Amino acid sequence: MAGGGIPSLAFGLALRRALGAAVAVTVLDPGRPSGGDPRAFAVSPAAFRMLDVLGVGATLRRQAQPIAAMTITDSRLEDAVRPEYLRFDGEPDGQPLALMLEGSVLSASLVSACRDAEVRLETAAVASFAADVAGVAVTDGAGATRQVSLLVAADGARSRLREAAGIGWTGRRYRQLALVATVSHEHPHGGVAVQHFLPGGPFAILPLAGPGRAHPHRSSLVWTEAESEARRLLAEGPEAATAGLRDRFGPALGAVALDTPLRALPLGVGLARRFVAPRLALLGDAAHEIHPLAGQGLNLGLGDAAALAEHVVGAVRLGLDPGSDEVLARYQTDRRFEAVALAGLTDALNRLFSNDSLPVRALRDLGLGLVDRAGGAKGFFAEEAAGGGRRAPSLMRGEAL
Repeated sequence: MAGGGIPSLAFGLALRRALGAAVAVTVLDPGRPSGGDPRAFAVSPAAFRMLDVLGVGATLRRQAQPIAAMTITDSRLEDAVRPEYLRFDGEPDGQPLALMLEGSVLSASLVSACRDAEVRLETAAVASFAADVAGVAVTDGAGATRQVSLLVAADGARSRLREAAGIGWTGRRYRQLALVATVSHEHPHGGVAVQHFLPGGPFAILPLAGPGRAHPHRSSLVWTEAESEARRLLAEGPEAATAGLRDRFGPALGAVALDTPLRALPLGVGLARRFVAPRLALLGDAAHEIHPLAGQGLNLGLGDAAALAEHVVGAVRLGLDPGSDEVLARYQTDRRFEAVALAGLTDALNRLFSNDSLPVRALRDLGLGLVDRAGGAKGFFAEEAAGGGRRAPSLMRGEAL
């Protein structure tokens, strides 16, 4: 595999858990998988069922913050009141909407489990590859070549392997940046996530477990802003950023401070024209890129890992070639519809809510209110975000391969 991100590590671990010594798995990443992800993620119940099957869920649950509810507001920055137009609550049986985990914690746990399962983690890049009917020859940056049945490209939205395979990409960059950081605040969050839709872009406050540095409670921040404004905030330093935070947080959580520096991430939407090529499968952001406003990017990538692992394991157990065109075609069929749907949905929501037109605001707020009062519609959206339905891969239904 090329790339040592969370979906890639989960895929490698799934293969070793299911097949043991019958399959050799190597992850090549020039940055060495080490658990250094600065982001935090809302891991869906289905994705956590997958982590349970892989043997890391119990440990991660002790470090996770359950999201008991999510509220959505739509306002201008200067508005004195931010009315709540839509609210999602967890299930009556106590199941949360999702569990918040810091990326560094999730990555470190998967790295440790992969090492225990003898997934080889190497600090190297894939320099080139050549596929034929017998397999794919993969050459790393040091010039060493190995012959494998399947090469998985998990090297991000700007995937070099995707380009080398001649797979096209349809997408665009947003004129926005996501500013991410961990913040501490005076009052407890109560496990409630908040999505403020502001003219510059969505401003998400996502609850985290554990105490903060400057204040007793912690949350993760995903602050989407016009690129020019985001670069101004970064250039002016932490005092300007903290002042901007106070304006956007409002008074509910009390005093607020940055616990970690703001980091800027580019935003875009995109889809690979194909998810596969001869003996090559795209995984995670190499196959699709979506806006983070719905918090589904990681869950989508873990769904890829679950589906690809299911098809590869099935082929190996039947004595078939796991890198065959038939296996890869089934993987693509399983995953493409969900990726296209989520990319379209998040792009449309970002366009709709990053807009300060008064008529547009009135219409979207009316729509949010109607959804909030329609139990069936709310239930549908919550169920889709939770994943794990009949169409989901076995791992995301909590079933071992």
